Amino acid sequence: MPQFFTSETTTERTPENGLALLLLQYVGLSRMVALELFSWLYQKVLLLAPHPMKLAGLKSVENAHDDSVWAATWVPATDERPPLLLTGSLDETVRLWSSDELTCVATNTGHCLGVVSVAAHPSGVIAASASLDSFVRVFDVDHNNTIATLEAPPSEVWQMQFDPKGTTLAVAGGGSASVKLWDTAEWKLIASLSIPRPEGLKPSDKSGNKKFVLSVAWSPDGKQLACGSMDGTISIFDVPRAKFLHHLEGHFMPVRSLVYSPVDARVLFSGSDDAHVHMYDAEGKSLINAMSGHASWVLSVDVSPDGAAIATGSSDKTVKLWDLKMRTAVQSLTNHTDQVWAVAFRPPSGTGVQAGRLASVSDDKSISLSDYS
Repeated sequence: MPQFFTSETTTERTPENGLALLLLQYVGLSRMVALELFSWLYQKVLLLAPHPMKLAGLKSVENAHDDSVWAATWVPATDERPPLLLTGSLDETVRLWSSDELTCVATNTGHCLGVVSVAAHPSGVIAASASLDSFVRVFDVDHNNTIATLEAPPSEVWQMQFDPKGTTLAVAGGGSASVKLWDTAEWKLIASLSIPRPEGLKPSDKSGNKKFVLSVAWSPDGKQLACGSMDGTISIFDVPRAKFLHHLEGHFMPVRSLVYSPVDARVLFSGSDDAHVHMYDAEGKSLINAMSGHASWVLSVDVSPDGAAIATGSSDKTVKLWDLKMRTAVQSLTNHTDQVWAVAFRPPSGTGVQAGRLASVSDDKSISLSDYS
């Protein structure tokens, strides 16, 4: 689909824009109105046509856990095995599943409260789980042995993610309004990135003094870290310098999920309780697009390995597939009967296992696997 830039100062010169002007200026419309109307009509026509991008249900596991499943990610393949699906639940367990048949191959029972986040090391050898018990447990995937236990104050362990090189684990610090960085060689705390107050806020204003941090995402080069807060702002940090760079604004409710594009390191996607998915230029500090379609909170967002689509999970019980060229939802799945807390595309691997899989987990205790094509 053509890209339409309709700011008051610039308009991209494309054949489609030229056609829009030829067709619509004859009926007395201004240049900008003509372009906007043509773009709207073009998208409507595309939505009516059969769309090549789709999700097809493959397999679901009911009662995959004994309580709500809040977290899911893929463990990369190794030379000895294919990728595995990793899930975490309020039943206090972490489970590993085969990538095609969704057969449970291991259960980790080290936590004493619900698991709210899971993360896989890029090597596929180790993984981590974060719990409401304020501990992060790091374990060997193939042997299910605990490697390290990281402790934090209450309410300060939420979403987490390994950096692309696997040298650092970032953990959203919740009520501490910070993100903790742990070295993965010795499992020592090496930095704490504090979220600054919004500009103009006085230190005495306790209501907005701290930003409860819910979500984190590394840029593809591992140099920047994005952090989503309860107040709807996204903070961008320069990690090597441990320096706050700027805020991204646009959401007005909690930002639950963040993910960078694998094909354009500047592009960041966010999902929020305001029911919107935002597409940002994280370096240029600008909102590229705001996409709507869910009827309630967007709890999770993930981008396909080819960078052509994103998938979202929502408290409206649906999983949606979004075409990033059209910047609109092209499919909605209703496999779950309760809130969808996490969606995760399977990454490609060097073992012959292709991507083309999307996993989703829910408050209904189930796991659903779909084919992406």
